[in-house]
Amino acid sequence: MVKTPPRGTAPAWRLTHWRLLLAGVLLSLPLSLQALDAQAADEPTAKAESSSEAEWPQGHYPLPEEGDIVGETSTIIAEGSDTLLDIGRRHGIGYEEMRRANPDINVWYPGEGSEIVIPSRFILPPGPREGVVVNVAEMRIYFFPEPKDGEAPHVETYPVSVGRMDWKTPLGTTSITQMVKNPNWYPPQSIIKEHAEDGRGKLPSVVPAGPDNPLGSRKMRLNIPGYLIHGTNRPDGIGMRVTHGCIRMLPEDVESLFAKVGVGTTVRLINEPFKLGWSEGTLYVQAYPYLDEEEGTTVDRITNALAQVDQAVEGLDYSVDYARLRDVVEVPGGLPVALEYTAPPNQQRAPKTLYEQLELIAADTPKTVDVEAAKALVEPS
Repeated sequence: MVKTPPRGTAPAWRLTHWRLLLAGVLLSLPLSLQALDAQAADEPTAKAESSSEAEWPQGHYPLPEEGDIVGETSTIIAEGSDTLLDIGRRHGIGYEEMRRANPDINVWYPGEGSEIVIPSRFILPPGPREGVVVNVAEMRIYFFPEPKDGEAPHVETYPVSVGRMDWKTPLGTTSITQMVKNPNWYPPQSIIKEHAEDGRGKLPSVVPAGPDNPLGSRKMRLNIPGYLIHGTNRPDGIGMRVTHGCIRMLPEDVESLFAKVGVGTTVRLINEPFKLGWSEGTLYVQAYPYLDEEEGTTVDRITNALAQVDQAVEGLDYSVDYARLRDVVEVPGGLPVALEYTAPPNQQRAPKTLYEQLELIAADTPKTVDVEAAKALVEPS
């Protein structure tokens, strides 16, 4: 096994300085070239489902015995009357997910015969695989039901809408405390005031169940005052940051989830814009835009990503493609991308250590980057 100098030999301050320097090197690379390489790393393929996969409903996946990835990225051909939102809803994918996976497609008129990517391959969120997990950065719910006798462990995942910039969805571990079918909506004073100030008229003190009720047909109250998981009467907004902090689901999805959870079900609210996971010996990354600019600069994000990847491959003889990692972090597309480094044909061997890759990267990088200084930071003193 090749030993990487930073592990166990260099002080923490050297690792921090080294990652900052490597982040600077990566940022100096031409983004357009890296974007093409990264997008090609996990080309979607329209493949027929195996018989075992076809038995599962849409958005339901058996948990892998080993690894962290479920589902498959696929493509479909748009019909004349389709919008990108229509296609996404049929496949359990939210607005932003569809838009990022199809950046060159018109949202409202994809065009008959257009090839549309369905980004339905997911790295499972970090942490315990139990109860409900909401990743607000991903705008997606994962539900891990307790397997029944003879049932294979599985996960169900649904797109959601989360809080806007000024009405953030809270984070932390909580639970469901109340479940209501066909709920009335009692608008809080803050929302009544907002409607009036925006010129949208005066809201009534109560909105009865029905097509005008923004809670939809199901409501699950969380043990965080004022916050719910609920349905909607405006499904086109699913997969956007449009709520007042609550978790909003498609009508069919909230009814499905409602039937399987109960009072006391654990709900974990996380903000993980950067997910790592293994599948068949390959490390993948799946990244999403940060919700807030104050969450860090681009250098901070790349530095944090380097630290997580370094931890994931610690003790392994695994070559990471750091240039591709940089692209995924800076231009997150929401698709799982393989991080295994593949040497070009004219290269005799793949670089094994981080600073060996730094030397290769620097060959196409402006000479203002001091590669020798980077090596000095990671080599033992």
